[in-house]
Amino acid sequence: MRRICIYPKDIARITGKSYRQSLRIHHTIKKANNKQPHQVVTLEELCVYLGLERDAVIKII
Repeated sequence: MRRICIYPKDIARITGKSYRQSLRIHHTIKKANNKQPHQVVTLEELCVYLGLERDAVIKII
């Protein structure tokens, strides 16, 4: 089973940035998609924001 939720730790692993910077990116994605604090960031939203292909991201996480 594959996850569709993305967490800051995943963003750090994908981009190579620090956890703190990844937390900022995670927050920016939420803000750009008008999400409430309890809602999660999806794989699709991350791919659109970073401009990455879905298959490449799935292999990393």
